Order: sequence, then structure tokens, then C-alpha cells
Amino acid sequence: MTALLAYTIFGLVTGGAYAVVAGGLVLTYSTSKVFNVGHGAIGMVMAFLYWELAENRGLPQWLALLLVVGVCAPLFGLVVERFIMRRLAGAPVGITLVAGVGVLVGLIGVAQVVWPPQARPVRPFLDQLGVHIGQSFVSGHDLVTLVCAVLVAGGLYVVLNRTRTGLAMRACVDAPELASLYGTRPARLSALSWAIGSALAALGGILLTPVVQLDYVTMTLLVITAYTAALVGRLRSLPWTFAGALGLGLVQSYAVAYLPSSPFWISFRAAIPALLLFVVLLAMPQSPLRIGGVRGTRGLAVPNGLTTGVGAGLFLGVVAVLALLVDSVVAGQLALALVFGIVLLSMVLLTGYGGVVSLGQFTFVGVGAVTVARLGSPSPLTLLVGAGVAAVVGALIALTALRVSGLYLALATLGFAQLMDKLVLQSPIAFGVRGSLQVPRLVESATGQLLLAAGTFTLVGIGVLAIRRGRLGRRMIAVKDSSAACATLGLNVRWIRVWVFSLSAAIAGLAGGLFAQLRETVAASDFQLFNNLPLLLFAVIAGVTSVSGALLGGVLLMLLPVLQSGFPAFAGVAVVLLGVAAAGLARDPNGLVSWGFRAWSWRRA
Repeated sequence: MTALLAYTIFGLVTGGAYAVVAGGLVLTYSTSKVFNVGHGAIGMVMAFLYWELAENRGLPQWLALLLVVGVCAPLFGLVVERFIMRRLAGAPVGITLVAGVGVLVGLIGVAQVVWPPQARPVRPFLDQLGVHIGQSFVSGHDLVTLVCAVLVAGGLYVVLNRTRTGLAMRACVDAPELASLYGTRPARLSALSWAIGSALAALGGILLTPVVQLDYVTMTLLVITAYTAALVGRLRSLPWTFAGALGLGLVQSYAVAYLPSSPFWISFRAAIPALLLFVVLLAMPQSPLRIGGVRGTRGLAVPNGLTTGVGAGLFLGVVAVLALLVDSVVAGQLALALVFGIVLLSMVLLTGYGGVVSLGQFTFVGVGAVTVARLGSPSPLTLLVGAGVAAVVGALIALTALRVSGLYLALATLGFAQLMDKLVLQSPIAFGVRGSLQVPRLVESATGQLLLAAGTFTLVGIGVLAIRRGRLGRRMIAVKDSSAACATLGLNVRWIRVWVFSLSAAIAGLAGGLFAQLRETVAASDFQLFNNLPLLLFAVIAGVTSVSGALLGGVLLMLLPVLQSGFPAFAGVAVVLLGVAAAGLARDPNGLVSWGFRAWSWRRA
């Protein structure tokens, strides 16, 4: 009984910190209809800033907390709202998601530049105080966390439901033009909500720091639990959000206490936030969320069969010349770029044509790689088997999430990616006890690898364009533009999405098989959850609606680690630039490639 009480108190404290973070997420969404994927990254950066002031600079804890939560975080929220989110007002869900991912990745880069990796212990609040409840001890930091959670939940409820400012915030979301006629200022109210939301993210991050320690990715992705709590409240009910956060904290605490300590159950405990996110998404109605994706934008012109054949021939000719001119190291890097390009081709099909934003596409690459590595046979048939297994997994995910769309579907892919990461890819199930697998090569020479990757990219690119010109492609574009109209005309919108998911996963799995045999050794670290986010950003920056964009994105994705290894000081800066570029190009999914085509058209004119 004493142990149960102790774990209950620990769960309530952890849930209270989640409630603070989730409250800020609900506030920004309910007042701007923008789901801030970068909410956890804001809390992470502000927690690092708090460490800098309180631990490194020696300021009193209360003063450091006041400066970070009361000054720095609100100012940062104002900057994000003014220069990024205000430009996306009324944009589809997919575009705002990409901008949020850009903010997330950019902030991780900022933290890496300013605070290089090292151990940074943070003192808890009121560490000399505490109370005994039975035989359990509740520290001063635990009491502070619970008090903050109650005050935040109560304060936000009063502000949104009992004050003129809160009512005006909600009115500006539903009808900003009408609200402005009554004297409200929508831009100012939106800025206020983002300032408060950032302050709450900072407060939650600081409260969680003594528990999880300062880590860039861990603290950023810890907010997945806060996403789950916010979705329990359907992104609008603060009492339900508060109750959901406490419940999630208790579930995690009891799992630590009562589940076995075997490797599988340790992985299962780490996957509990993603599992709960997935369950909540599937169990709750989607009516409060707008149906959305990358829509409302015109893609690049689709070439006909003759143009596609000529372009494919020219591309293969250029690659063949390069294969004869470059050395083995450069040939291997170019082959890797083309493999990444094949992965991005899967996103062209899924996101560019299908309008579905996936935050877990790299997971299918891992499925294909593991399948090829486990089969261990250097054969083209092995690659096709890997693609087939990935296609089956993609179809299962689509069938499981048939009833959700837009933001719900994007978050479902994020939950699926973390489930696969914790339960499969990071466990002995995939890579054995050593955590890595040897993969025999189909072609031994680097030149042969380059030609193999080029031939595969060409065939997949021709196939993607053929799908776009065909019946399925026309239906995909129609569903992306107006799923309601397609359903009215009798199209089975859900099964179209299952086909798109399955084909996209098959392409990603094929790329995973090529990646595995190119690297010869694949490990669990190659397919971590965070790798999905730069993949989405590179797809958007280069152009997620064209085969040319996939090729450019693959080259850029290959160059990033090369530049980071050659110029270590550039590592964090590159991530910052990546996030800024993605946030800036969020409204133009045609990306950099479209600029080149427009310049060429202008020159010809």
C-alpha cells in the first residue's frame, strides 16, 4: 500500500507537469486553430535557458524562473506568431504542421549551437522542503508542480470562459472580420495567446527538467504525452485536458512500478505515451478538427510519357558519366542521395499528390531495411520482399486509422512511428542483441551501387508519374482538393487513402532495402523517431509535388551530414537553417524546384 501511494504521488506530479504543457497547447489551438508541433521544443529551449541563468550564471531560482517564464518565453511566442504563424492564418492543417515541424527542428539546432552536449544537472525547487504523507515523502518540487498545474488549469479556464479577452480570442478564430467590427484586434489577441502558450511550455519544461534531465530530443518529444492529454480534451476542454494529463501520468507511473523489468517491457514502458496517443486518436471523434492536408496549391505540370522517357534517359546518361568520373567515395555519396530521393518519391505520392502529411515515413524505410537484413540474401527479390512487407504495414496503419484525417491522421503517424521505434526498431526484435545487422551487397563496387540506385530511382519516378497521370492519380488529386465532394460523387475516399498509404510505404521500404545493402551494416540508431522530421522538411523545401523535387531533396539530405562532419561548428547552424527554410516555404509545397521552373519559363518568355 505504501508503494502504491508513492507511485500515485509520483504519477500525479508528472501528470501535473504534463497538464501545464498541454494547457498551453490547448490555448494556442483554441485561439488560433494552429496545432503547434514545436510546442515541446519551445519548452526544451527555455529549460536550457533556465539552466543557463540559474545554474551557470548563479541567479536565484525564483529570478531565473521569472525571467524565463515571464519575459523570454512570451517574447519568443510573440516572434513566432508575428513572423511565422500569422502568415499561415487560414492555411490548411498540413501547411501549419510543416511550419511547426520547422520551428521544432530549428529550435533543436539553436540549442545544439548555444549549449553543446554535456551533462547539465538542474536543482529542483524547494529541495530542502517537503511533507510526509503516510510513509511517502512529497518534495517541495512536487508540491510546486501540483500547485502550478492547478493554477494554470483554473486560470486558463477563467480567462477563456469568464473574461472578455478570452471570449474575444475565441470569437476571432471563428469570424475575425466580424469580431473586428466590434472593436477587437485579432492580431493582438493572437499574439497574446501565443505569448501565454510559450510561457506555459517553458514552465512545463522547467518543471520536468529535474525528472528527465536536459536533452534536446528527449525533452522535445516528451511533449507527445502532452499532445495526448490535449486530445483527451478535444483541444478545447481544459478540465478534460487536466484530467487526461493526470491520468497519463498515473499510467506511466504504475507501469514503472508493476510491469516486469525484461527488455520487452522496458521498451513497452517507453512506448506508452505513443500507444496512448494512438488509442486516443482512434477512440475520439474528429469533428473539432478541420479536415486538412497539403491542399489548395497547384503542383508543377505533370510531363507526358514522351517527356518522361526523354528526361529519364538524360538523367541516366548524366549519372553514367558521373560514375566514370568520380572516385568511390563520391560515388557512394551520390548513391545514398538517390536512395534518399526514392524515400522522398514516396512522400511525393503520399503528401504531394495525396495531401496526407506523414510524420512517420522514415519508419517504413526501417521496415524495409530490417526485412532485407534479416533475409540476408543479395538478390533483387529480397528488395521486393522488403517493399512488400512495408506495403502491408502501411496498409494496416491506413486501415487502423480509416476514420481519422487531417491533423488526427498526421498525429496518428507520429504515434505509430514512436511505437515502431520503441517496440520494434530499438528492441532486439529487429536488430538482435547487438543492435546491428550485416547486409550483403547486391553490387560490390561503388560505381555499381550508384548505377543501381539511379536505375531504381528512374523506375520509381516513372511509376509515380504514371500513377499521377492515371485514374488513381486523378482521384488522389480530387480527394486532396475536396474529399467531401468526392464522397458526394460516390468515390470511396477511404480506400483511395489505403492504396496511397500502401504504395507510398512500398516505395519507402524499397529505399530501405537499398539503404541497408549500400551501408552493409544497419543499426537501430539509423531509424530513430527524430529522423522522420528532417525528411518532411527536406521534402517541402525541395518540392514535395514533383519528381525533380525528390531528387533535389535527396541530394540535400545527403549533403547535411557531410557538411556537419566536415564543419562540426556548422552542425547546429545547419539544423537552424533547415527549420527556418521549412517554415518559410510551408505555403509553397512546390519548393525550390518550382523557382527554377519559373525562372526557366520567364527566360523563355
